Amino acid sequence: MPEPEPETERVIFNKRRAEGRDNNKAKTLQLKVRKLNPVNTICYFQILGTGMDTRDTSPSVLLFFDKQRFIFNAGDVSIGLLIIFAGLQRFCTEHKIKLSKIDHIFLSRVCSETAGGIPGLLLTLAGMGDEGMSVNVLGPSDLKYLVEAMRSFIPNAAMVHTKSFGPATGSDAVAFPPVVLIDNEVVKISAILLQPHGKSLAGPTVQPGDISVVYVCELPEIKGKFDPAKATALGLKPGPKYCELQLGKSVRSGPSVPGPIVLLVDCPTTAHFEYLLSEQSLTSYYADVSGDRMDNAKVVNYVIHLSPASVTSSPQYQGWMKRFGGAQHILAGHEMKNVEIPIPKSSSRIAARLNHVCPQLFPATGFWSQQHMSKLFSDSIASSEDSLSKYSESISAENLLKFILRPLAQLGLDRTGIPSLTSPLEIIDELRSEIPEIEDAVQEIKKFWQSPGQTNEDMEIVLLGTGSSQPSKYRNVSSIYINLFSKGSALFDCGERTLGQLKRRFGVNGADDAVRSLRLEDLDMQFLDCRHTTEASLAALESNPKSSTGSSPPGSPSSSEQKNPNSNLFAKGASMQSFWKRPGSPVGNGVVVPVLKKLKKVLNEAGLEALISFPVVHCPHAFGVVLKAAERLNSKGKVISGWKIVYSGDTRPCPELIEASRGATVLIHEARSHKMLNRSSLSYVQATFEDGMVDEAIARNHSTTKEAIEVGDSAGAYQIILTHFSQRYPKIPVFDETHMHNTCIAFDMMSVNIADLPVLPKVLPYLKLLFRTEMIVDESDDVVYDATLAI
Repeated sequence: MPEPEPETERVIFNKRRAEGRDNNKAKTLQLKVRKLNPVNTICYFQILGTGMDTRDTSPSVLLFFDKQRFIFNAGDVSIGLLIIFAGLQRFCTEHKIKLSKIDHIFLSRVCSETAGGIPGLLLTLAGMGDEGMSVNVLGPSDLKYLVEAMRSFIPNAAMVHTKSFGPATGSDAVAFPPVVLIDNEVVKISAILLQPHGKSLAGPTVQPGDISVVYVCELPEIKGKFDPAKATALGLKPGPKYCELQLGKSVRSGPSVPGPIVLLVDCPTTAHFEYLLSEQSLTSYYADVSGDRMDNAKVVNYVIHLSPASVTSSPQYQGWMKRFGGAQHILAGHEMKNVEIPIPKSSSRIAARLNHVCPQLFPATGFWSQQHMSKLFSDSIASSEDSLSKYSESISAENLLKFILRPLAQLGLDRTGIPSLTSPLEIIDELRSEIPEIEDAVQEIKKFWQSPGQTNEDMEIVLLGTGSSQPSKYRNVSSIYINLFSKGSALFDCGERTLGQLKRRFGVNGADDAVRSLRLEDLDMQFLDCRHTTEASLAALESNPKSSTGSSPPGSPSSSEQKNPNSNLFAKGASMQSFWKRPGSPVGNGVVVPVLKKLKKVLNEAGLEALISFPVVHCPHAFGVVLKAAERLNSKGKVISGWKIVYSGDTRPCPELIEASRGATVLIHEARSHKMLNRSSLSYVQATFEDGMVDEAIARNHSTTKEAIEVGDSAGAYQIILTHFSQRYPKIPVFDETHMHNTCIAFDMMSVNIADLPVLPKVLPYLKLLFRTEMIVDESDDVVYDATLAI
């Protein structure tokens, strides 16, 4: 049992967790060890997400064996300092592919669209079970820089199985021989480095991002079967000699069958392609001019092209593809084959239902908008089809498309797992059939917006992610976009896949505008520790803004802490501590004050009065945030009070949160734990949460639904939005409506205009009706299986 803090002002929490001591046992994070089966009965490649519903990530490719799994690339693009493994993780959760069985990850390049998912994967594996797990990560020499960047927030034990290969950055750009990475009973995987140099690059030395990789995967040959007739013809009788013959020691009774060969090619630029053309190590895989092959030539079955269409559509690239004779070519680099099929299909289905019931709070997603779809097709589909028509052996990759390699009798493409397109109209027809009274609910909800003047371009809250811990197929992780319209925007939390969610909500072009409105400057972002934006710190700095060497304000680093390099949170080996034992910061007041002045200027330009942080009780360095709008004059010259948004972040109920929420217009509060339904009786299990689950909430320093509402009520918040729900629970939490008079449940893509606040609680019962058949805990949502076989 955790060690609860003695009750003080009705605050009960896990002090060990708050101080970062809840799990200080050193983990070994052992690699998975499996006995390999050289006689493989099953082997296939499979496309795991083409990245095409938001066009922001490179596709991942799975190589599946009975006892081993390999993934090529793990891309995801998110806004923020931490880019995590959500795109691929959410896709695999959707389609029941168990990532915990992955043995190796190979990167074709080291960049956000190919490697952005690595940190999250390592974190997920490190947290599995009591001891955690790890995985081999291999990539070109740039991988070591990613590894160093991750050391500040990923356990060191998870980093020991990373391996980079190829010339180091800054070294001479010379030819580098192929590298054999895996060579066992089931597969040989080699890496051929594309290391271009010339006028298009910075110089004759290797620069970050220069190196790309062609992976060659070769399965072993299948020995010829023993032929008893031939043995008898040689005068042999049944016995030990039969076995010797079968092992090929004296007589070959049948021809061996060469193993299939698959190439994965990532050629991102024309400069890389020029190098690819001259790469001699590939010549043994080419057919001759006539299309025939020499006796010792290797036959390539498939070539998976991760290269962008701008490269693959060129006549020169098409000519290079023909060198492989009759190999099947799969174009996976941002092709348009299934742009109309959303990657997170389950959440898209829910979004369509919510939009039908209440379009005011759940606008049509930018992904499914006709304008968005038309533009995508007009921009890209023509060029893609033109590219395919140039070479008849080419096909465009589709999500979950398989290439069967073993058994040989099934060698070829398998399309049975490819998801089909479901239109919004089909989803709504299904809803009407399932819940006939839903149309009455739609008409009732419309009445809430019949009053005039219920539009406002002052502030809108867009909940991009409302889940916790890691993405699920129903909820993405925490991210809240505050839309200030013409005055800019802000983000509370920036969980993985935030950019993808912005694109789904606003469309590709609209997401670009949303990012621009953040005022982010490329490579010139400045960061402030939340300790410097507490009320006490701001007041102290305001009273003595020129101080850079004097006494530090409350919450700021002391001079002794600044001199101690071990106090730096990001120092090697430094452990995170609670906010009661705050480490020093490498940034002194002389640096903080100018940044705070810039922050104040930005706030003023956005019509905001203040951004204030406050410590909360969860884990080390956990803070909530307050955003206040300045007073303004309406069209009649009347002074309108500014709104106030409070975001709790992860926390137990605490006095600091209650005080910060005084008079809040909106309190966005986590409610990770809540009551759930009994699967067998469909009745409330009151003790499950309000008694037993409270213990879990305390152990993890989270809040229950009831506690979150009590915080808002104690502070006099006008409206409460509950978010950050546990991924173990249903799409909508079970709640007691008697306590929901000023409370609403958040969903992904929910957009709340400030004018909508009065009607939020009124809509909630109708949303409950929408999910009445789906409010049971779906145990399968928390268990991820292999894509095809339970072996």
